[in-house]
Amino acid sequence: MKIVDIREVTLPISSSIRNAYIDFSKMTLSLVAVITDVVRDGHPVVGYGFNSNGRYGQGSLMRERFIPRILEAEPASLLNDAGDNLDPHKIWQRMFINEKPGGHGERSVAMGTMDMAIWDAVAKIAGKPLFQHLADAYGNGQPDRKVFVYAAGGYYYPGQDLGKLKDEMRSYIDRGYTVVKKKIGGASLDEDLRRIDAILSVLQDGQRLAVDANGRFDLDTAIAYAKALSQYELFWYEEAGDPLDFELQATLRNYYDKPMATGENLFSMQDARNLIRYGGMRADRDWLQFDCALSYGLVEYLRTLDMLHQHGWSRRRCIPHGGHQMSLNIAAGLGLGGNESYPDLFQPFGGFPDGVRVEDGHITMPDLPGIGFEGKADLYAQMRKLSA
Repeated sequence: MKIVDIREVTLPISSSIRNAYIDFSKMTLSLVAVITDVVRDGHPVVGYGFNSNGRYGQGSLMRERFIPRILEAEPASLLNDAGDNLDPHKIWQRMFINEKPGGHGERSVAMGTMDMAIWDAVAKIAGKPLFQHLADAYGNGQPDRKVFVYAAGGYYYPGQDLGKLKDEMRSYIDRGYTVVKKKIGGASLDEDLRRIDAILSVLQDGQRLAVDANGRFDLDTAIAYAKALSQYELFWYEEAGDPLDFELQATLRNYYDKPMATGENLFSMQDARNLIRYGGMRADRDWLQFDCALSYGLVEYLRTLDMLHQHGWSRRRCIPHGGHQMSLNIAAGLGLGGNESYPDLFQPFGGFPDGVRVEDGHITMPDLPGIGFEGKADLYAQMRKLSA
């Protein structure tokens, strides 16, 4: 049993949307295929992975460092102790050879993308959905078949008025979501409040709005928004300031006693631990959004979950960023609080397998091998091109 080839390609996921910090007109991602010599149903097992939106493709790092390290390893050294499957932890250690700690940069994205593909292959070799494999390996064998998901949208579009914004949010509610999210910080405070009021006017009882500043604010602006947002019962106030400005985050809780969220741009267990130590996050109400596809993968995410447990945090307070099926499987298999979803954006990489519907804010995990990419026809068509 061995990995015989690893292929990657950079693909566009460009869009005219913008948040408070960046536009997505030139956004790309990396798609990876890990090809093994294991045969299932007459075909070699192939694991697929890609990185989340908001960070660009990482092909050069993969080609120059991480892919060669895996392919040059003795194949047996990458297997589990039983010798009947690949070992993601051993492969992760192999990728990290000659890498200094700290200064994670974009390598965490490159490794996270490859890690996703490896776990997809591992679950397929085991003949299980990844969520069941994770529940068996790291839980009690009973996954959460129903997973909470929220609809991420509300970006700033050219020419979008309040009527179109309300139509967008109605479309998410009509598709079964109970929580929707909009961007703030890309307009004035007064304009953002008008946008919030417009969205709230179309929400009914039991439906909530979250807002996301994408790290745009300095402390004074974050506080001004906190005071203005306190009039609402928001699902959360997300990433007000720079993700590494833990003092800003800790200070903000003195001005906003309702739920806050952050973490999507923290790319290691150590950075996540510093947020918990110094960021003033409150385990009884706040949310953590670490994204395995951007932060060295599930191997590192497992370390992060162990750290959170040591600090008295429940896994249920984790709702990962990214809207991809990898985090969806982690949420189901490891008992997280849910997952982000992009109903219309970043296609074909966002969304769920074909036929999966949102009902009362939750989806039911389908019985598909691995991460389940093969169940989403438009996405799998892209993946097949890479592995053919």
